[in-house]
Amino acid sequence: MTKKISPDELAELIDNAQNFVLIDTLPRTAYDEGHLPGAISIVSDEILTRAPREVPDRGKMIVVYCASAVCQRAGLAAERLESLGYMNVLHYVDGKRGWLDSGRELEAS
Repeated sequence: MTKKISPDELAELIDNAQNFVLIDTLPRTAYDEGHLPGAISIVSDEILTRAPREVPDRGKMIVVYCASAVCQRAGLAAERLESLGYMNVLHYVDGKRGWLDSGRELEAS
């Protein structure tokens, strides 16, 4: 079962430059329009093939997110990462919508 992370917890990780990988699981066009600070783009359907190359350390903290609490891409990506043996996967359920609603800004590519 993937642990969930709150907007404040995620903001603290970002603000304190914690050593983790933040993955936007939305299509690349959505990522390019705006993503959470420091996020990389790996579409949920590509997690199984790209994660081992881009995040080879299976013990590294990974936070996944998508558009909002109703979006299922990040949850699916988290399950797939865990099936690959990643041990420290967190799900930011509120996604981009929650990030903006909490008064924070997105980065654009």
